[in-house]
Amino acid sequence: MRIAIIGTGISGLGAAYLLTPHHDITVYEAAPRPGGHARTIDVPGVGPVDTGFIVCNDRTYPNLLGLFGRLGAARTKADMAFGVSLGGGALEYSSSAPFAQAGTLARPSHWAMLRDILRFNRAAPRWRDAPPEVTLGDMLAALRLSRAFARRYLLPMAAAIWSTPVARIAGFPAAAFVRFFEGHGLLTLLRQPQWYSVAGGSRTYVERIVGPLGARVRLSCAATRLEPSGSGWVVHDARGGADAYDAVVLACHPDQALALIAAPTEAEARVLGAFTYQDNALVVHSDAALMPRRRAAWASWVYLSDDLEGDDRPRVSLTYWMNALQDLPAGKDIFVTLNPARPPRAETVYDRHTFRHPRFDAPALRAQGEVGAIQGARGLWFCGAWQRHGFHEDGLWSAVRVARALGARVPW
Repeated sequence: MRIAIIGTGISGLGAAYLLTPHHDITVYEAAPRPGGHARTIDVPGVGPVDTGFIVCNDRTYPNLLGLFGRLGAARTKADMAFGVSLGGGALEYSSSAPFAQAGTLARPSHWAMLRDILRFNRAAPRWRDAPPEVTLGDMLAALRLSRAFARRYLLPMAAAIWSTPVARIAGFPAAAFVRFFEGHGLLTLLRQPQWYSVAGGSRTYVERIVGPLGARVRLSCAATRLEPSGSGWVVHDARGGADAYDAVVLACHPDQALALIAAPTEAEARVLGAFTYQDNALVVHSDAALMPRRRAAWASWVYLSDDLEGDDRPRVSLTYWMNALQDLPAGKDIFVTLNPARPPRAETVYDRHTFRHPRFDAPALRAQGEVGAIQGARGLWFCGAWQRHGFHEDGLWSAVRVARALGARVPW
C-alpha cells in the first residue's frame, strides 16, 4: 500500500520505521527538522542537551528500549531525584534529601507530609479502578491527608510530571493517576526503575530512523488537507502538492488531525475534539537562580513556586538539572526551565522553545476509550502519546498498534 504518515514525533517515526519494510511510505513534517519532542541542541563547551524528551526507564518503556536496541542508540544512566522549592526558597527539600533544609526537622507540617506520603502510597492502589469522573482531588479528600502533603508534595510532583498547573492537576482522573504512579515506581521507596537518557542526545535515535528514509521524509512540508478519493485519500501539502494514498497515519495532535480531515465523521469529531492542549515555554540556561537556594536540595527535576501554600498560576514552573539527567561534563551546570516565573539572566540563555502538552481531563480519558471506533475507519489511522499517558513510550506504543494492524512485524 501507499501510506502517508503525518508528523515525525516518536509516533510518526515509529510508524515509519515499522511500516517501511512492508509498504510504500511518505512522511510529511511541517517543521524544518524531524523529531517532535525529541529535540536536542548543542551548548558551547558542554555538548548536546535535550530539551523535550529526556529520559526513559527499564520498566515502563519496553517499546522504546526495544527500538533503541534495534537502532544501536546507546543509553546513559540518569538520576531522577525530585525536588521542591516553595515560597521563594522558604521550604526546600528533595526525594534524596528530605531534610536538606535544617529547619524542617522541627516543623510538624513537614513530618506530617512525610507520614502522609507513606499513607498515600499504601492507600492509592485501591483507587486504580475508580470511574473517570472521580478526580485526584476527590481521592485526597476521601483519604483525609494533610494539606502539607497535597500542596507541598503530591500536587507539585504531578504538576511537574504532566507539565500541568497545580490548579488543574487536582481535577486529573484518580484512576489514571494511580496507574501511572504504580507503573513508574512512585508508590514505593523500593524497587525503583533505572532511568536512562540517550547518549549523544535524543536526536541520535531520530537521525538513525530518518537517515535511511531519505527523500521519503518531506521536511518543511506540512500536510494541509486530507480529502477522500475513491478507496483512499489525497494529501494536500504546503508546497502545493496533492498525492494519492491508500491509507493515512495521522501521527500528530488530535486537534491538528481533526483540522486536516475534510468532512470528518461524527465519531472522529467527538473523539479527536475531546482533547485540549496547553503551551509550555522552555529556556535552556545556566542561571542557578532558577534552582533551590540550598545546593543540598538540588535534584534532577525541581518544582518551583514563590507561593508556600498554594499555586494558582496558569503555568507550572519547573527546572531540569541536565548535568544529573544527561551526565554532562562537570564545570558548568546546565538547566532546562519550563515556564520560568522570572527570566534567567540574558547572558546565561542558550535556547528558547515552546512545546504543546495535552491536558488529561475526564473528557480526554473517555475519548481514549473510544479511539478504537475511528481507528482504521475510512483508511485513516491515528497514533500519538495522547492515546495513553502523554509520554514517549505512549507515542511509540500507539504506533506499534497501528503498524501491526497494517501488517507490520515488530522486531523487538
